[in-house]
Amino acid sequence: MHVTTNFLLATAQSSTKPAGGAALDQVFIASIAAMIVTGVLLYVGMGHRSGKVPLLGKISAFSERVSGLPAWAAVPAGMIVGSLIVALFGMLWDISIHIADGRDPGPLANPAHYFILFGLFGVFASGFISMVLPLEKPSPTAVRITRDWYAPLGGVLIAACGAFSLIGFPLDDVWHRLFGQDVTLWGPTHLMLFGGAAMTLIGLAVLLAEARRANAREGRRELPWAAFMQRVSLPGALLLGLSTLLGEFDFGVPQFRLVFDPMLVMMAASVALVAARIWLGKGAALGAAVFFIAMRGLIALIVGPIIGNPTPHFPLYLAEAGIVELLALRLAVERPLRFAAVSGVLIGTIGLAAEWGWSNVWNPTPWTSGIFPEGALLGFGMAVAGAMVGGWIGARLAADRLPRERSLRYAAVAAAVAMFALVGYSLYTPSNDNVRGQVTLTTVKPGPDRTVNATVRLTPRDAADDAAWFDATAWQGGGLVVNRLKKVSPGVYRTTQPLPVNGSWKTLIRLHDGRSLTALPIYFPKDDAIPVAGIPARNQMTRPFQSDHKLLQREQKTAAGYLWLIAYGVILLLAFGFLVLLAWGVHRVAVGASGPGEGPLEEEGSEERRTRAKSRPSSGGGRVATPGGAR
Repeated sequence: MHVTTNFLLATAQSSTKPAGGAALDQVFIASIAAMIVTGVLLYVGMGHRSGKVPLLGKISAFSERVSGLPAWAAVPAGMIVGSLIVALFGMLWDISIHIADGRDPGPLANPAHYFILFGLFGVFASGFISMVLPLEKPSPTAVRITRDWYAPLGGVLIAACGAFSLIGFPLDDVWHRLFGQDVTLWGPTHLMLFGGAAMTLIGLAVLLAEARRANAREGRRELPWAAFMQRVSLPGALLLGLSTLLGEFDFGVPQFRLVFDPMLVMMAASVALVAARIWLGKGAALGAAVFFIAMRGLIALIVGPIIGNPTPHFPLYLAEAGIVELLALRLAVERPLRFAAVSGVLIGTIGLAAEWGWSNVWNPTPWTSGIFPEGALLGFGMAVAGAMVGGWIGARLAADRLPRERSLRYAAVAAAVAMFALVGYSLYTPSNDNVRGQVTLTTVKPGPDRTVNATVRLTPRDAADDAAWFDATAWQGGGLVVNRLKKVSPGVYRTTQPLPVNGSWKTLIRLHDGRSLTALPIYFPKDDAIPVAGIPARNQMTRPFQSDHKLLQREQKTAAGYLWLIAYGVILLLAFGFLVLLAWGVHRVAVGASGPGEGPLEEEGSEERRTRAKSRPSSGGGRVATPGGAR
């Protein structure tokens, strides 16, 4: 693995690294491969429905036997978590490659891309397979595809999430051709890729809720090991998915305000853990945190020490999980609004304090006093809002045993609006061009692999006194260096480890003070592909701090304003429609449930379909799925 990776990366580094989209031959090869794989999936799926391809029927019988779940839930449940972990590994490896080495020659030259594509296609395939498996209507909430084809609601949501993610790949290439390389995880098309994958877990939760209700109607129960794995892996995977947004901060080269880190940690913790405890019961929140730590720890070990790239860091979520579990011993989850509200308050205070301390032990960009109290207040607000959303999701999934609280729906809608408002507020970063730095470089290692120590004298002297971060960063030259500057006297700071100023390294001093993010360039190479001139590392230099964004994303093209407006408008429209679809799915599965004291919902014509089902062949696993789930 290590040898193969080094060979691929060496090949990539020896090739031209184009800026602004993949080479057309690679686009063609990737398109042909995608068409072939999709064709095979369609052949197997539609062949199952026509009775001509028995493969899925055999898999269905096995999956039902070992899990106790209907095949249309058991098969995708077995695929999706593994696919997402593979995609997550590819994502974190891909980020580490770009941080260490910069651009690659194209999508096929980066080994991490294969893991991302395999994982995301596995997500889409799991949804599609769930849709084609049942030959009769599998549940009252199933979605009608054709006259006699009903697909599980959760399968439709999973397939939609997978498709949303996969669409991000071609759109990402279009984006780079229009606007150049946006070397940030938070690029719009990047968020499509990983945001869609994260939301797949909501679809899987809906699917499993449908399956459990089908089992209840049949008098069947899933096997204990399957129930245990769901209780741990499903919310744990949701925690993994929501935490992908933290990639900007996990590696130590964030390009947005530091307050986003506590905000996003609180959002992920409150949404996932509160929803898990309300829906899945005792131990689900703690199991999710343990599953998260195990998976992220393993990936960090592989990406960092084993492969040799920058190591991705991560939050713990243990304190937040413990809070939710202990609170459930005192407050009944049967009143989800109250439970979610108190959980949000405690996560946003005790949980936030625990993560604040952990960040100063482990994070490459620790939460400093420079973001207090704003970071604490925004984190608290996000925790409370996230808990309301998580409470609504958990209550909707558990609608067959929890009374409906109309007030919870209103609270969740208000919380979602508040979350978007907090993000919008924090995105505002006005420029600050009033800081200059007088830099003295002392050579540590001379020659073509030159490294230096730097002493920086600021004007004004107090420019970094309350900074969120003030560090030296060197990246994309074969590794990553993030060195917090040491204050030696008022306005004078010094590095504590050598900085590379050679080859393809990009070395700069970064200052995040208040809302502004600025940087002073120390050394940047010439780049003919963009093209831009180099910035030499002189022994004595006085340079202004300028936009951090322009230096870190100097590969970005200058495009007409209307193109940016149209592009962002299209992405936002797709994202809004996607989120509305998920919310509708969670609401629909709750409406289709039998609430406390109610009988099972039946639809007009269900008796006719049950009669017709008796004359049809099994859909695999020896069972015909009918509206009532009878075998």
